Amino acid sequence: MPTVKEELLNRLRCRNAQVAVLGLGYVGLPLAIVFGEAGYKVTGIDPDPRKVESILAGKSYIQDVPSSQVKHLIDQGKLSATTDFAALKLAEAISICVPTPLRKTGDPDLSYIVNATTELAKYMHPGMVVVLESTTYPGTTREILLPKLGEETGLKIGENFFLAFSPERVDPGRKDWTTLNTPKVMGGITAACGEVATTWYKQALQTVVQVSSAEVAEMAKLLENTFRMVNIGMVNEMALMCDRLGVDVWEVIEAAATKPFGFMKFTPGPGLGGHCIPIDPLYLSWKLRALNYTARFIELASEINTGMPRFVVSKVQDALNEAGKPLKGSRILTLGVAYKPDVDDLRESPALDVMGLLEKKGAIVTYHDPYIPHVAQDGTERFSVPDLMAAVRHADCVVIITNHSHYDYAAIVEAAQLVVDTRNALGAARRSNPKIVSI
Repeated sequence: MPTVKEELLNRLRCRNAQVAVLGLGYVGLPLAIVFGEAGYKVTGIDPDPRKVESILAGKSYIQDVPSSQVKHLIDQGKLSATTDFAALKLAEAISICVPTPLRKTGDPDLSYIVNATTELAKYMHPGMVVVLESTTYPGTTREILLPKLGEETGLKIGENFFLAFSPERVDPGRKDWTTLNTPKVMGGITAACGEVATTWYKQALQTVVQVSSAEVAEMAKLLENTFRMVNIGMVNEMALMCDRLGVDVWEVIEAAATKPFGFMKFTPGPGLGGHCIPIDPLYLSWKLRALNYTARFIELASEINTGMPRFVVSKVQDALNEAGKPLKGSRILTLGVAYKPDVDDLRESPALDVMGLLEKKGAIVTYHDPYIPHVAQDGTERFSVPDLMAAVRHADCVVIITNHSHYDYAAIVEAAQLVVDTRNALGAARRSNPKIVSI
């Protein structure tokens, strides 16, 4: 007589297991697509009826997922979507891909994880594997999910249900590394949990790296993003120091990058954005404060990075002063509000901080972004200017926040009165054109 584990492993390998993905955002929808393409029947569950209606109509709202892919899986019966958690009654393999933002107080908002887990617990049954993908602090899977899914349901961890953590590694806009081929770390609550969850993901993803525990997997994700946050903070401080010294930081970076070993190139900017780097390391910092430990690198890097929008505003103000104009009353056009080039992702974008600070100082601020036509912020609405070049000619200063490849930068510089480039979008032209100021 096969055990529950053996039966589940067999169904996973044969792709007969019913898969459910909780949360159909930037992480959940691409993952659901990958599982569907691998041959599983996948049900996506999301409380937003607009997302569900879009998927059922065969339309994608995620830039990295073509609508044709969604429609193909819907037509094949490999993908469906609903707002009803009762669909979990038939599910055997569940991925939780819900947001984990920071509260304004700086502590993690785990309400999405708690709510999803509470709903899932109502439908738990023997022969299920659950994988949490939402980034959070080490211990979350064991401390929050395990009691609700195991102890409160009477199921035995590692025997008749299996629980693991696998950090998402989605980088919106990338074509080379996707959900399918980016190596996936997997850590189970028990060895059996790790084995079952790894077996499941290996049926759909090219590379799955099993580690010894959920905590190792949780910590690995935070190390990845803390590494980037700290190094970006370092190079942002280098930009501040070079500004004081009158040295071109971009030339310094290019010179250092000629070393073939012992150096990794990072670049400064107007601040951190996206769903990972500005937020995830602070989960770790928060967790360690409870253990009477101060994560000094994280705290310092965060302080430097969050101060960059003010530095950009000071560069704009100084540039206008040099041109004989006050910041107050000047017309400022911001190019790009997405957090990185060539994506439609606004999350934690430093452009919002820069625009807000400029307006507080009395500037008249507009923006253009080919990917984001509308921005709602603090109860106000902004719309991308319809005529880019007319807006450039009308502005007292153009501020490049996001270096989209869409822009004809040579034409913009020629038409502009003044340009502040925070991303080195203009390259070497910054050295010879008095209209250009860079950080």
